[in-house]
Amino acid sequence: MLFVTAGWGACFVAIRYGLADAPLLWYAALRAVLAGSALLGVARITHRPTPPRGSWLAIAALAVVNVTIVFAAMFEGTAGVASGVAAVLANAQPLLIVLPAWLLYKERPHARTVAALLIGFAGLAIAAAPGGFGGGAAMSLGAAAAITAGTLLARRLGGVDVVMLAGWQFLIGGILLSGWAALAEGAPSIAWTPKFIAALAFLALIGSAGTTLVWFSELQHASLITLSAWTLLTPVFGVAFGWLLLGDRLTGQQALGVALVLVALPIIVLPRFHRAAAARAPNDGDAATPVAASQMPLRHR
Repeated sequence: MLFVTAGWGACFVAIRYGLADAPLLWYAALRAVLAGSALLGVARITHRPTPPRGSWLAIAALAVVNVTIVFAAMFEGTAGVASGVAAVLANAQPLLIVLPAWLLYKERPHARTVAALLIGFAGLAIAAAPGGFGGGAAMSLGAAAAITAGTLLARRLGGVDVVMLAGWQFLIGGILLSGWAALAEGAPSIAWTPKFIAALAFLALIGSAGTTLVWFSELQHASLITLSAWTLLTPVFGVAFGWLLLGDRLTGQQALGVALVLVALPIIVLPRFHRAAAARAPNDGDAATPVAASQMPLRHR
């Protein structure tokens, strides 16, 4: 999950890089179409199973929610508000998913988990506050809501191969985004500079295709609340990459916010890891049973 959160955190920097050379919606559409084409190419080469006929409507819905709406809102939010604020608001998913995960999947949150989520999000808000809240704040929150809906829907598509699922959601969502871009922005006017090509390639192949494969794979078996809690690290990585790549300075307030996130995450994640490990560990008595049985005379078996 560190790969996923680091990749998503770096996306906000890559988006800012590319917006200097391409219209917002066309940039988002290119990201999605390139990611989907790459994944479906891999699926074809590796002979992945085609999605079941009855799953296509859900895949199309996932594409609309998780790609068309999320990418448009995320790019608009990043353009309209400071990148740190956009990263925080677009990653409000850990808070938004608690109630639906409880109602739909019976994942009742522990009071400690809810408290830690609130501490973590408070840390993100503290870290992002110096950047200011602009008109893109609502778009970033909209992206978070759509990501939450997409996560819940993807969980329902557990029977579909993850490479096919990720590839088709990006391709369908990207095609819809292209139509939206054509209507809203007209013909694309893109400066294919080396910086833009590098930013687009990173967004599509690593920030979208690679991270989504891992995310969808984890969605099949991990707790939604625990998995979403990892996304608290996304803005932390965003701040770090902004400091390394854009020369942004880490203020004392931002350091405090990052520290709160790093305190909250283990409170949420580690107890569940320990319970899972305990459940997988063989019981001493159970482990001895096969040995004892193998030593019994045949007539007693």
